[in-house]
Amino acid sequence: MLGCSIIIALILLAQLYWLKRVYNLEEQQFNSGVIKSIRGLFSDIDITDDPRMQINQVVNMVDAHTYLVKLNSVPSKDTIEHYLRSEFEDFDVWADCNVAVYNNKKRAFAYQFYLSTAASRYPQITRIDLPVIEKNHDYLLLNFPHRSKYIIHEMLFWIVSAAMLLLILIGLTISLLYLYRQKFLNELQKDFVDNFTHEFKTPLAVMKIAGDVLVQPGIINKPDRLHKYSTVMVEQTEHLQQQVERLLKTTAGNANRLEIKKEPCQLNILVQQAIDQIEPLIKSTSGNVELITDENEPVVYADKNHLQLVIINLVENALKYCKHKPQILIQLQDESNDFYSISVKDNGIGIEKKNIKFLFNKFYRVPTGNVHDVTGFGLGLNFVKKVIEAHNGKISINSVPGIGTEFKIQLPKK
Repeated sequence: MLGCSIIIALILLAQLYWLKRVYNLEEQQFNSGVIKSIRGLFSDIDITDDPRMQINQVVNMVDAHTYLVKLNSVPSKDTIEHYLRSEFEDFDVWADCNVAVYNNKKRAFAYQFYLSTAASRYPQITRIDLPVIEKNHDYLLLNFPHRSKYIIHEMLFWIVSAAMLLLILIGLTISLLYLYRQKFLNELQKDFVDNFTHEFKTPLAVMKIAGDVLVQPGIINKPDRLHKYSTVMVEQTEHLQQQVERLLKTTAGNANRLEIKKEPCQLNILVQQAIDQIEPLIKSTSGNVELITDENEPVVYADKNHLQLVIINLVENALKYCKHKPQILIQLQDESNDFYSISVKDNGIGIEKKNIKFLFNKFYRVPTGNVHDVTGFGLGLNFVKKVIEAHNGKISINSVPGIGTEFKIQLPKK
């Protein structure tokens, strides 16, 4: 994706460069046409003592729009107009021109007029008021007021081509972004299907084996075995039920905000109760959860059940992503006049910075290839964020790969 963006940027820069080159070439061609027209004028009218005189000796460019031509005599207006129009047409100078002839004896313009061309696209100017440039000789002043517009019009083909290319590149960029997004969503979908299959296939296989044992003749005469496989059935059923409930809760949370019922809750007690609910899981992983409560006994207005699910999800994630004896620290703190914070810090494998921004996306899990040693659908953190947002709170992540991760929740006091 980055390579495509660089290529598109280079193409745009190349287009701008060539447009600039074309503009310069059109400028040169225009200047050449004007100079040739002036040289032709010298051949048509006796306005210089030596027609063989170098053109740069009698022509001076005052600015990009104005040419000053030294004269040895002042021709009539009709003569200048006739021959100048003819020379412009011969050398393809189709830009309208303000013409003035300066009389050195009078120290003023002898006459001024507006010379429009056959291809003129601008209204006729009836009043010409060119500034007098005082010289010690007569001169012809040619001013092209629409010179820049004329050159741009001559470049119209190139401009349209560049605009079309720009539109094509914009369309290509949008298509690439769409394809990239679709690829990302397809990968998420594939990961979800893989995880879904893994999550349900194993417990179903275990339940089938246990079921086959329980329907064997004479199993009633083996109470220990009956109890063992019945327990397995119950545990696996509960596991599947929990996974289905998570899916349903996530589906129910598809709206922008969850429906929650707030009530006063003692934060210390709420978090402790959440820890107690997953005490068996903590023991099964040989983990340790330390809770540092706030001695001020903070009270928040929250949906108790949803907030406990948030704590449970975060602790479960911490237990899953710790390879050796999980050490989890939960700290409650009065941060300011507006917020209480809940920090859940672990000693797990950590998260790469590039993956952190996707963590709260539905079905997203940190890529591990085809290894499925960590269970789950990638729904927990998405649910966590929705619950916190429904409480008008904030959640942030700070993680160092190989060191651990900290999730920090901020809940408003009111």
